Amino acid sequence: MLENKTVFLNGQYLPLNEANISVLDRGFLFGDGIYEVIPSYLGQLFHFKAHFERLEASLQVIRLANPYSYDEWLALLMPLVDATKNEYIYLQITRGVVPKRDHAFPETSVPTVFAMCSPIVVFQGRETGIKAVTMDDSRWQLCHAKTINLLANILHRQAALDAGTAEAILVKDGIVTEGAASNVFIVTEGVLITPPKSNAILPGITRDVIVNLAHEKQLACREEFFTLAQLQAAEEIWVTSSTREIVPVIELDGVCVGKGCPGAVWVQMDAIFQAYKQSLQ
Repeated sequence: MLENKTVFLNGQYLPLNEANISVLDRGFLFGDGIYEVIPSYLGQLFHFKAHFERLEASLQVIRLANPYSYDEWLALLMPLVDATKNEYIYLQITRGVVPKRDHAFPETSVPTVFAMCSPIVVFQGRETGIKAVTMDDSRWQLCHAKTINLLANILHRQAALDAGTAEAILVKDGIVTEGAASNVFIVTEGVLITPPKSNAILPGITRDVIVNLAHEKQLACREEFFTLAQLQAAEEIWVTSSTREIVPVIELDGVCVGKGCPGAVWVQMDAIFQAYKQSLQ
């Protein structure tokens, strides 16, 4: 039962239905916090070091000290993981509970730390492909920080769902940034291309793994900006994330991408990625 799920909150492991946070928590009042999502395959945390480094970077952006060390985080999270399942850990850190609602940072506060583990549900379009739409990127200038301020992403994603598609691919000043909840890759003349890291995109862990695997397997891959026109002309389009992995886009703005089915480069890279996952277990 969901209510019996064990979660971690502020130093304690307890049932989910007993995990309570004050209404004066700055995460609730202001969205003043960050989060991280870490896949766990049969009890093995996927690229935990990279997730920890991204957690540290996000905390630095919002000027909040990391409450735990690398080893302490591992010791804290592993009791939540089931070694027989594929799951993901969601963890969130806020600036904590304050005596009054005030935009200024409190002089002293204890961060609120929450973590829970949930099953990875295989995304329905992961192998068959999905439809996507493009839209202007209306988000802020700190997209490289994994903050809990996700309202703009939520609105973009809902607009995509309302249009009968699965994802919104965002464009700012004619340049593709990322998906509402994903990183973006294209294949052009057989070359895999993804936008470089900047404050316009979240530095995805799955994104980095794909880039590294492509170089390791000597597949042509570049990190560079590309335009909406290049996206529309691409032979293949993928969106990637920790829980969905690599998802081919087979239709963009009502127009078929390539032949309207997952492309040959995606088939090759997905096989490489799945083999890599198996090698870590």
